[in-house]
Amino acid sequence: MAEQIRIDAVIPYLRTRDARAAIEFYARAFGAEEEFRLTEPSGRIGHAELRLGSATIMLSDEYPEYGIHAPRESIPTGSSIHLHVNDVDGLTEQAVAAGATLVMEPTDQFYGERSSKVLDPFGHEWLLGSHIETVSREEMQRRFNRMFES
Repeated sequence: MAEQIRIDAVIPYLRTRDARAAIEFYARAFGAEEEFRLTEPSGRIGHAELRLGSATIMLSDEYPEYGIHAPRESIPTGSSIHLHVNDVDGLTEQAVAAGATLVMEPTDQFYGERSSKVLDPFGHEWLLGSHIETVSREEMQRRFNRMFES
């Protein structure tokens, strides 16, 4: 019998129009620490790895010649990155001060998190959240259903 395939990590890989500026922004906004960078002689960043707490994100500049494009302001990406933190209000303020656009103020949510949403200057959406209450799955579903009652 073949050995079961195991997934060891899921790592977001962001494509940006200015990877150098994005790295600086993520350091100011979220406290990211750069671990590795591959830079072309022209200055274009082909790959970078950043540490955010215990997680890693990867990013690069655009490479249109290889079909690698960054998000555009007028075209939603269809995804977001969720950072679970101990102080969502503080991180939201920090991200906005660093240049993020506030999309949703920190708000207590039915699923037991206080969360906010920001859009970074490179077109990526970030959901920021802090635990405020342990909610069972059944209670979460009940609260979710209640949101749709007329």
